[in-house]
Amino acid sequence: MICTTIRQGNDCLFMTRNGCSFNGGHCYTAVEQCQGCKFQVEFPTGKYCQVFPDPASKWALGVCSLASHVERKQAVVEHKLNPLKASKRSQKKG
Repeated sequence: MICTTIRQGNDCLFMTRNGCSFNGGHCYTAVEQCQGCKFQVEFPTGKYCQVFPDPASKWALGVCSLASHVERKQAVVEHKLNPLKASKRSQKKG
């Protein structure tokens, strides 16, 4: 349904005929960590996340799962090679 509280005119999953069904009855403003994210939208009442109604809870346990402005480091797992098996393989090839 279309939001009638804070993000007026936008589609919202929490909006019902009786009003906003989210905890507290409204969305919460974006936190400082959200600066630069592509999902952050500015309204006359403040800056809000398009995806999450409470952005602070997404950042509470670490990085937000949809943060588009944060680079995630890929863990490089170095494969440990057994020297005995490596020597046997090289003998088979040559």
